[in-house]
Amino acid sequence: MKKYDYLIVGAGLFGATFAYEMTKQGKKCLVIDRRNHIGGNIYCENINGINLHKYGAHIFHTSDKEIWEYVNKFAEFNNYINSPVANYKGELYNLPFNMNTFSKLWGIETPEEAKQKIEEQKKKYGVSKPTNLEEQAISLVGKDIYEKLVKEYTEKQWGRECKELPAFIIKRLPVRFTFDNNYFNDRYQGIPIGGYNIIIEKMLEKCDIELNVDYLKNKEKYNNLAQKVLYTGMIDEFFDYKLGNLEYRSLKFENETYEDIDNYQGIAVMNYTSHDEKYTRIIEHKHFEFNNCKGTIITKEYPMNWKVGDEAYYPVNDEKNSELFNKYTELAKQYPNIIFGGRLGNYKYYDMDKVIRESLNLVKEQ
Repeated sequence: MKKYDYLIVGAGLFGATFAYEMTKQGKKCLVIDRRNHIGGNIYCENINGINLHKYGAHIFHTSDKEIWEYVNKFAEFNNYINSPVANYKGELYNLPFNMNTFSKLWGIETPEEAKQKIEEQKKKYGVSKPTNLEEQAISLVGKDIYEKLVKEYTEKQWGRECKELPAFIIKRLPVRFTFDNNYFNDRYQGIPIGGYNIIIEKMLEKCDIELNVDYLKNKEKYNNLAQKVLYTGMIDEFFDYKLGNLEYRSLKFENETYEDIDNYQGIAVMNYTSHDEKYTRIIEHKHFEFNNCKGTIITKEYPMNWKVGDEAYYPVNDEKNSELFNKYTELAKQYPNIIFGGRLGNYKYYDMDKVIRESLNLVKEQ
């Protein structure tokens, strides 16, 4: 008899949800992670009374009422609304693109004027079948918005010129002809009061946990402990890149602590949309929780080219990588006792609500 029913590799939201649900069913779970903490990328580090989102800003939003009620079992959420500001060479614009943006950009007052302006620019460019991201963006929002708020920001994000990026990356850009700065259209939104750690700690409180563990270097040992394995790491790394490596984008975070400044930028998220700055955004963490403590902490977020050994954040879901992922999925069928899941295991970018939903769906399949 093996000691555990499930070994869960990765203590992030996907793995923690699965572990919680399986434990409720009476299964014994061991959760391991190569980092020194649980929580994966939603982990918060409390510094000077401020919950710092260690791996980038995470704002919970969903229109799935069941998932909203589910997360509220673990933590109380505040009423934070994500309303980022774009900074283009010192000019500040509201996001997503809405009447506040258009009024600042063109000096117009009515939705009709804004629509006319965008249509004029789209017609002038005259692209009926966009073949790259630049053509797609201009055909949606016109040249002014594209050049100030899309082009250079996107190039920083992906490390390539917009003309070299596929059109499907920006299938649609959110454009609103109302004075509404709420970035998400979802019905429910907020940040857990006290940070995301509260949720993961409650999910895993009845599981055995081992941290600072490299599963891939000790595969045989850990596989022998459990009937089944849920692996939430990179699927290509699991197979030692034998078919080649999938492409990812990585991120670098630079934190700055200010003891003599209580309010650095007046908002939690400010995007920097020109090449003048190498970072794409600055996060001021205290604004996520309306924290009035003295001092502040900001994080500058730099997109990076990924190489083997780096932290993988965003899959590059183009045709070439999708074909390679499908080959790894076929290979995985040879391992019936190992389940691949989550953002890296499924090579797919998920919002947090979708992570939970996918994990709950997986539980039903067991």
